[in-house]
Amino acid sequence: MTAGRPAAALLITGQELLLGLVSDANTRFLAHELDALGIELRRVSIVGDEHEEIAAGLRELAGHDLVVTSGGLGPTHDDRTVEAVAEVAGAELVLDEDLLTTIAAITAAFARRRGTDPALNRDGDRKQAMVPRGATVIPPAGTAPGLLLALGAGHVLVLPGPPRELATVWGRALELEPVAALRERAGTLLRHTLRVYGVGEPAVARAFAAAGGDAAGTRTTICARALEVEVTIRAEPERKAGLEALVAGLREQLGEAIYSEDESPLSEHVLVLLRGRGLHLAVAESCTAGLVAARLADIPGSSDVLLGGVIAYADEVKRDLLGVPAALLAEYGAVSAEVARAMAEGARAATGADVGVAVTGVAGPGGGSERKPVGLVYLHVSAPGLERGQEHHLIGNRAQVREWATVAALQLVRTTVSQITPS
Repeated sequence: MTAGRPAAALLITGQELLLGLVSDANTRFLAHELDALGIELRRVSIVGDEHEEIAAGLRELAGHDLVVTSGGLGPTHDDRTVEAVAEVAGAELVLDEDLLTTIAAITAAFARRRGTDPALNRDGDRKQAMVPRGATVIPPAGTAPGLLLALGAGHVLVLPGPPRELATVWGRALELEPVAALRERAGTLLRHTLRVYGVGEPAVARAFAAAGGDAAGTRTTICARALEVEVTIRAEPERKAGLEALVAGLREQLGEAIYSEDESPLSEHVLVLLRGRGLHLAVAESCTAGLVAARLADIPGSSDVLLGGVIAYADEVKRDLLGVPAALLAEYGAVSAEVARAMAEGARAATGADVGVAVTGVAGPGGGSERKPVGLVYLHVSAPGLERGQEHHLIGNRAQVREWATVAALQLVRTTVSQITPS
């Protein structure tokens, strides 16, 4: 595997993953990072916390140029990754005195803040300071250090499990010579992303074929998620012309359905559009209960665009805070195009915003009827001189309906505001 582009594998450890107690955020992060570096991810394995499971996983993946592990570096009995790595690499475990001093200082500070005795951490500190002889120690972001160690013809990079700590230690590992050498060997991998809304995956597949597909040596991934289709095209530098031709062909085939050619979140695109036109936004949410506002507020600087909003689950709140007429609620019901429009207009009136967006629907699993089934969602955007409403029939569980309604609402804001001429 050492010929050509470097190959990597991930060994994700943790019984909590196998039991479904937590989601695996680390695989997504590391896969994206490796691809950005031009290192090809070939395998991902998830194992439990037993020493034998971890050791077997390492032996199976040891032929790769880089094996990255996550988890199992803590101070408790079920943190066994370091011991398994040492065994498979044939390295003796030794106490790193400098590392012990560092970890002890960190845990002592934690203990003081909690009002506990730092001496209670002594055994755990010592356990985390035991490292395979010859390993490079990467300073911890929490209490668990990272480690880089030769494994066969390649290397194993041992990272902590908590995603924030993993990301920090990963960034530090990139500067180490063996990883830097892999990055240099990987060279440049060209990558272009197209994000499509308003047409389905089959239409994108037809457009891809009409544009010539991967005939010029590109590698394309088409992924449908959250009402969008994301097209990622990768190519070696010598295939640059083929990548550019495929991108141009997809642009011609899909036209305005392509709304982005970068990886910025949808909410950021919405904020940029509003900011560029000097507009402020307010939200009125029923079934999404604040998800639209939360997506916008995730972006730093959103406060110069997002004024606020109202979570209006109850009819009384729609009536009293958003000014939705009681007669409208009685005639059409809370889940209706008419009420969605009144909610959006009410959000503008209550906050002084230029643009109001409203969401009302039946998220399920109960509450639906033959006339208004689960998944029925009405959206409305009210803007200067523009009123735009949509009806959606979303399929999925409660979380999916709410998530997809949020995406649809932000897309409706985006397409509506795009029609407003910047001042």
